[in-house]
Amino acid sequence: MHTNSILTLDFGSQYTQLIARRVRELGVYCEILPFNTSIDEILRRRPAGLILSGGPSSVYADAAPKLPAGLLEQTNCPILGICYGLQALMHELGGKVFRAANREFGLARLKVENTNSLLFDGIPPESTVWMSHGDHVESLPGGFIATATTKQSLSAVEALSKRIFGVQFHPEVAHSEYGKQIFANFVQKICRAKDDWTPQNIINEQIESIREQAPTGNIVTGLSGGVDSTIAATLVGRAVGARQTCLFVNNGLLREGEFEETLIAYQELSLNVRGIDASDAFLNNLVNISDPEAKRKSIGRTFIEVFDHEAMSIGDVHYLVQGTLYPDVIESISVNGPSATIKSHHNVGGLPEGMKLKVIEPLRELFKDEVREIGRQLGVPESIINRHPFPGPGLAIRIIGEVTRARLKILRAANKIVEDEVRHANLNQHVWQAFAVLLPIQTVGVMGDARTYEQVIAVRAVTSLDGMTADWARLPQELLEAVASRIISEVRGINRVVYDITSKPPGTIEWE
Repeated sequence: MHTNSILTLDFGSQYTQLIARRVRELGVYCEILPFNTSIDEILRRRPAGLILSGGPSSVYADAAPKLPAGLLEQTNCPILGICYGLQALMHELGGKVFRAANREFGLARLKVENTNSLLFDGIPPESTVWMSHGDHVESLPGGFIATATTKQSLSAVEALSKRIFGVQFHPEVAHSEYGKQIFANFVQKICRAKDDWTPQNIINEQIESIREQAPTGNIVTGLSGGVDSTIAATLVGRAVGARQTCLFVNNGLLREGEFEETLIAYQELSLNVRGIDASDAFLNNLVNISDPEAKRKSIGRTFIEVFDHEAMSIGDVHYLVQGTLYPDVIESISVNGPSATIKSHHNVGGLPEGMKLKVIEPLRELFKDEVREIGRQLGVPESIINRHPFPGPGLAIRIIGEVTRARLKILRAANKIVEDEVRHANLNQHVWQAFAVLLPIQTVGVMGDARTYEQVIAVRAVTSLDGMTADWARLPQELLEAVASRIISEVRGINRVVYDITSKPPGTIEWE
């Protein structure tokens, strides 16, 4: 448990994870909890400050999420309400919230009315902010003053004596011009939180935590070849040394040549690694399964079965290490109150109740960019740190529909072309992920003066800082043309290539 932290209570906003990221960028730990977390649990964590997120509800709706009972009476730390969080505060304290005649969505000009407000310290009198609300605050409770407005709404309030602040806009999104400064003012000047959330402190804390979780017995760590599992294994190695054995499993869903190449790369690290080819077991268990959640759960179950079997040969194994990240937890298990579960992540979904090994997840509290910084502190090679993310279920969730060996062969070939062309264009470091997806449809084409009826490849490339939000990559037209031409020419069974221009949100990075 972290003290000196900022707690974010989630009321269902799509931007809640961004709040945590903005706070952590200031060197302060921020944790996301459901809006209905008990006051006892909140007080137990002794936060330096509380942030109430936005959300889609109206405070007057029958099922509207409310503040935890006793929150305003029993907490003595500063509180910042954002969007719905502001409205919930005003409603609870006796202010008036009304449905606006026109929904305020998108960019707006914010005018700071009170230049003495600590929340707006160092921010110009006018700036651009991002709005996304239907209701707005019409009148304030006693003791509150308005500190900023837009043409359509009262946009910021505060009661300095109560240390309660609120904004109608979203400072966490990049569109809000001085959003980062607003968080800095709240976290550093108002909450006076210490900036002790640093890579070296995280490493020290996790090493100590791993030793406490696994004081005796052997540990197995699942390696995927990616940054998450590699850094998790490196942390565990620092904590327990030779008690860790790393298992790199070929689940039959890896990219072309990946199993062999990754084993060679691991020889350069001081990790005890075993390579295991279990591809037949995984693929046999995926026969006749098309639903993406069912795929994930099948892969998760088979993964644990393989690990249980291999652990028996090691002897005295009690623990399994996984490279689960904080977004994996949030997206898989709806810890965010009303936020919808997006997917079951391979590391946190599908683990059987009767699993023999206890799970250790040293990266569970971290975002992707934080993990990369820790990797650099640990001396992990940049070739691994900068590797594009690859999902644990592998190509199974990039094949829409049933996974077969024939479809895997097609997707591997197409995916290699995408990766090769992006690399040859020197865009690998500018793109978060670039990959191919095999669609479950066939289209008419003409090749060699003959009619074809073959399958479709979708190319997906996104830019992102941490994977929580992403924008589709504006790849050069010449690059896309080369990718499409090569796939259609070189990959038998494909006669059409399309490019995905969906951002996250509303989409996700992966298709399944």
